[in-house]
Amino acid sequence: MLTNLPSILRQAHIIDSVQEMTLVEHINASGQSAPEALLTLNLIHHHDLTEQLCHIFGLHEVNLAQFDYAELCQTLGLRELITRFHALPIQQSSQLLTIAVSDPTNLEIEDEFRFATGLQVELVLADFKQLQGAIRRLYGIALAGEEQRSGKDLNEQELANLVQVSDDEIANIEDLSQDDAPVSRFINQILLDAVRKGASDIHFEPYEESYRVRLRCDGILIETQQPSHHLSRRLSARLKILAKLDIAERRLPQDGRIKLKLNQELAIDMRVSTLPTLWGEKVVLRILDSNSASLNIEVLGYSDQQQALYLEALKKPQGMILMTGPTGSGKTVSLYTGLKILNTSEINIATAEDPVEINLPGINQVQVQPQIGFGFAEALRAFLRQDPDVVMVGEIRDLETAEIAVKAAQTGHLVLSTLHTNSAAESVVRLSNMGIAAFNVASSLSLIIAQRLARKLCQQCKSQVSVSEHISQALDLPIDTEIYQANEQGCSDCNRGYSGRTGIYEVMRFDHQLAQAVNDGASAQTIEHIAKQNGMLTLKQSGIDKLIKGVTSYQELQRVLYI
Repeated sequence: MLTNLPSILRQAHIIDSVQEMTLVEHINASGQSAPEALLTLNLIHHHDLTEQLCHIFGLHEVNLAQFDYAELCQTLGLRELITRFHALPIQQSSQLLTIAVSDPTNLEIEDEFRFATGLQVELVLADFKQLQGAIRRLYGIALAGEEQRSGKDLNEQELANLVQVSDDEIANIEDLSQDDAPVSRFINQILLDAVRKGASDIHFEPYEESYRVRLRCDGILIETQQPSHHLSRRLSARLKILAKLDIAERRLPQDGRIKLKLNQELAIDMRVSTLPTLWGEKVVLRILDSNSASLNIEVLGYSDQQQALYLEALKKPQGMILMTGPTGSGKTVSLYTGLKILNTSEINIATAEDPVEINLPGINQVQVQPQIGFGFAEALRAFLRQDPDVVMVGEIRDLETAEIAVKAAQTGHLVLSTLHTNSAAESVVRLSNMGIAAFNVASSLSLIIAQRLARKLCQQCKSQVSVSEHISQALDLPIDTEIYQANEQGCSDCNRGYSGRTGIYEVMRFDHQLAQAVNDGASAQTIEHIAKQNGMLTLKQSGIDKLIKGVTSYQELQRVLYI
């Protein structure tokens, strides 16, 4: 990127010649913009940089929060220019386009935007951090290895020009299968945006007079697009073509997969599910990106004590480790973290999953197919004839699977699985209610981990507050306790005050006392009481610990734990 900002800052005596040389070398080596390199090297604070540039160039500084730039950028469809030049269109009149920049020395910006839009261009200054945050909220972060796309993104006008089609016509539309067709380009934009923003799911939802696209980021659904509801059939048909589904079948749910190829080495798998609704087919895509999953136990959010208990259970040659919690609570990542620790050349590991979400070399992963009579129970029965040391069952759903898993845990195998219950103690009752004898439950279980996923506060923009009387009573905290809350405006490092997620855990180890209680048919409340006496932290206690440490907020604990 062409810039002479380092030289100008030296001439203005903001940096010296040695710093200028260091700055230029860093820009050439890293590919960062000049403002970003300045902040990376801690040569100047971002507020001071903006103030100095306003003074040097006589430009006006703007607050991006006062402009509706999201709608304008969507209409213009200039993502490639915006992300390449770190320049954000914020206002447009009949002949003039106002663009916020953090480096006004780059003369290419005006030429490129003038050529792309046919409008005169006016530059204004914006704080680098604020500008970076705005662009990340619009387009996410650049993906490693992603090939640079040429041309403009699809804009609102091109979408509006597409006409509504009837049921009979939809199967004969040729452009649906063409990659350069407007609908195809629009869907590709959404898929890439979802991957850039780290979304786990994409929802395409038709309604009577509207259509919306939402992304699930850090566990929360965020609306990103609202194309015309007339495009409902086109969009669902294109997605079904990509997933190799029957586009003529609109009365029954269908399931398929899409592989999004970013370059020669990098591809993202997506699981596709269609559902006939009152106003058309809703399509949900689950992003199965094994590259993004962190399988390092140090970063999952376990306390030192909880981590030690998990590692201790993994060292045992037999027994059962259960992960419990609702869908989307991180059970799969916790299971695979354990499998990664166990995965050595001396151990035979087999897994039965539906679907296989994370690929781990060295582990025999099996995709169950209930529709042909090959479910978890059949897979588990087959595993036991394959001389396994460790067996992982994706989910214990029925009595047959539970019986085989318990038997395996009692006969020299380490069994890992998941169960859908709200707490560790309730898992014991759930197994008993499924028909497993109490003495078998007591003798097979080694560890139960109940978990939830909570969004982490952004460490750059979170703010400290004192607990209110209401929170003090709800959490049994002293009234003078200091906690943190999210900055709703967010910053360049986060999404509305949160960045990433952490696990909240309840780790129940089965010792002799707890096993005896289970064998005697104790209730969930009694089992939890004994475990707490033995040092177990409940989900609520673990959540409060993360609240006090500034990892998450009270509002987030309310959302995931119903405090």
